[in-house]
Amino acid sequence: MSDSHPPNQQSVNQSTNVVWHDGKVNREDRARVLGHQGCTLWLTGLSGSGKSTVGVALEHVLNARGVLAYRLDGDNVRHGLNANLGFGADDRKENIRRIGEVAKLFADAGVVTISSFISPYQKDRDQVRQIHEDAGLIFLEVFINTPIEICEQRDPKGLYKKARAGEIKGFTGIDDPYEVPVNPEIEVKTGELDVEKAADELVAALVRHDIIPQNASHIRK
Repeated sequence: MSDSHPPNQQSVNQSTNVVWHDGKVNREDRARVLGHQGCTLWLTGLSGSGKSTVGVALEHVLNARGVLAYRLDGDNVRHGLNANLGFGADDRKENIRRIGEVAKLFADAGVVTISSFISPYQKDRDQVRQIHEDAGLIFLEVFINTPIEICEQRDPKGLYKKARAGEIKGFTGIDDPYEVPVNPEIEVKTGELDVEKAADELVAALVRHDIIPQNASHIRK
């Protein structure tokens, strides 16, 4: 697939007098160097569902197979790129739009991009999908399907406890909605699988979608 076409204008803001500048290295060239394609795996689910944990495990497994992968984690991104955004609906939308554009750039560079975000609204996830599809890039929505009861039992950051006590307002799953993915490419039930098996399921999905080879040629021990 070629990367010779500019991004869809609906995915950018109101900048004027800008023209897309093609380079001499295309997506196929980068894939030949790396031995695999780039893509975005978009891990969505409730807080405490295991998105970040699975993302960490997947990045490690892919690295061991010689696959270039990078995590874009919700909390990490809010330390820098999106430090100026809050958690209201408009800021959540902008948070996801920005990271969708960043993920697109990583995927275009040939990186298997692992994005772990609650991203509670279907329309925002669909916008990120469209950003990728307009650029001819692979986007796989991964629903980390974990019941809220299990998420609350885990509660690694103590956020559910604070939300139940009214100390946090607009918390997804408590007093703010989470819209379950309508038709995700992949569904992972971390309440039933351990982290390693969850990561293995995602590796298998990458192979099925011809993003990475069945057997990497330079597996590292």
